[in-house]
Amino acid sequence: MKTKKAPSSPFPISHSLVNFIALIIASILFAASFPNLIFQNGFPLLAWIAYIPVFWVIRRSSFGLCFFWGAFYGYAAYGLFNYWLSVFHPLAGLIVGSIYLVYLALVFPLLRLAVVAFPRRGYIVQWLCWMAFEYLRCQGFLAYSYGVTGYSQWNLLPVIQIADIAGVWGVSALVVFPSAALAAALSEAGLGRDAPGMSEKNILPRSITEENTKILMKTPCNSKLSNGQQYSVVNSYLSGTSGVLAFFRREWLPALVWLVLLAASLVYGFVSPIDYSGKRQFKVALIQHNTDPWIPARAPTAMQELEEYRNDYKILCRLSDEALALHPDTDLVVWSETAFVPRIYWHMTIRDDPNSWTLVKELFDYLDKKGVPFVIGNDDARRDPSINPVWDHRIDYNAALLFEGSSIKTIYRKLHLVPFTENFPYEKQLPLIYNALINADTHFWEKGKEATVFEVRGVRFSTPICFEDTFGYLSRDFVLNGAELIVNLSNDAWSASVPAQMQHLSMAVFRAVENRRSMVRSTASGQTCAIDPNGRILAMAEPFTESYLSAEVPVVTPLTLYTRFGDYLGLAFTFAALLVLIVGIILYIIRKEGSHE
Repeated sequence: MKTKKAPSSPFPISHSLVNFIALIIASILFAASFPNLIFQNGFPLLAWIAYIPVFWVIRRSSFGLCFFWGAFYGYAAYGLFNYWLSVFHPLAGLIVGSIYLVYLALVFPLLRLAVVAFPRRGYIVQWLCWMAFEYLRCQGFLAYSYGVTGYSQWNLLPVIQIADIAGVWGVSALVVFPSAALAAALSEAGLGRDAPGMSEKNILPRSITEENTKILMKTPCNSKLSNGQQYSVVNSYLSGTSGVLAFFRREWLPALVWLVLLAASLVYGFVSPIDYSGKRQFKVALIQHNTDPWIPARAPTAMQELEEYRNDYKILCRLSDEALALHPDTDLVVWSETAFVPRIYWHMTIRDDPNSWTLVKELFDYLDKKGVPFVIGNDDARRDPSINPVWDHRIDYNAALLFEGSSIKTIYRKLHLVPFTENFPYEKQLPLIYNALINADTHFWEKGKEATVFEVRGVRFSTPICFEDTFGYLSRDFVLNGAELIVNLSNDAWSASVPAQMQHLSMAVFRAVENRRSMVRSTASGQTCAIDPNGRILAMAEPFTESYLSAEVPVVTPLTLYTRFGDYLGLAFTFAALLVLIVGIILYIIRKEGSHE
């Protein structure tokens, strides 16, 4: 008696290995598009093809496997891209990687649904979904702008000028679309098999006609194959002829629309930069003292800690004096985020620590001798019974203080706090995580309430603090409140990484273009720089050195479309993706029920 030979699976182990390799390549392309250890400014052209392996693997995978591959890609891509987070804290990289593991594990099945529900134009739905994902992950408590595709183009100035119309979302839309389209073309050309268990009626490209299938299947070697195997044979046949060309002959209209929009964006990029010759120049001295204000807090005794703060203060004063000696016409001196420690207002009013008050008094005496305003990053500590009824406890704000002499004229308190490290509002809901963060010596801040605008010598400006210049909405709010200049105070010294600082800078450039405002950045260790309203870096201090940067920036005051309307394009992508996916689910259910009749 002959035993029946089990049919060979059209999806061998090598199928998973290919997917694994493809997603590793995708992770490398993604990370390399942004500033990294090899390319300090990033390799922005890689971003235009970085997601081809992602969309291609999704087309080859079942819904169940999409969860797995999404989780794998999310962790791998952000592990490579944000490798420097482990310097901040061993858990930081794990937390961010885990967040994107979950995000992409949920996104990949939706991208699979797009091609199942819309066999012909699923790649367009995938593109919409990816854009919605990029927008949504920048919202709420876990908002994180690092890795938004458009930021990879930061130093291609003609490409990013459309940000004053559509924000970073317009740039991302142009860059992501080719990956979705090319992955669809390659899949249709037979350079990959679709998921097992999927009906070929749902996923059969239009160019693979029933007539083609019948002709090929009449041959003896093909007539006994399963439906999935037959589909692979037809796919392989087309890949040897004109699969890719057939795809683009069919999809010429979406491709043409993208090409027209790309060309129009590049033309706009060359003609839109504003001419600011003849505009008023505002001169700033940006002080980079190259010390991390977190380090002294680890000193074994309070006196040693204070002495280290005093040493940092002396460096700040020395660099400021050098800048003012060479540039006495300076309008403003800027010290970086929490550059001066201890807490100025607290020790000025409470004076519960005589030694700290002595250092604050030295600062006041120094500022009184200068004829120029200073903006200083500091912990603005208060007693506020409405927030904290325990009188002995402080309320701390990450703040920027404007001094004229020793008088505090205006204070800005940070509005968008870094999740987990500066803010965790779920103490009651998630006490285990909250206590773990407290035990790890996490310093939480209170959230500010106002998009403050300062004024110095007739020029109005605002001071987003560190992480805040990675979000478009904040700088937009400052400009709508009257800011004519954006002054960022940052501390990335803890990262000990130029790529980390360059990734931060790449997002800051967009804030200048979006609002057509000059921007200056005073940082603890880099990238201290001046950016013109067109996104061009006018000057930058050498990172990880004690230095200062004296720069003149133009004061211009137009209101751009982005400033007026904000992230409307990100919202449009989100609503469009949601609507199309709902329709797609309905169509998929109807098709599936119809196939059972």
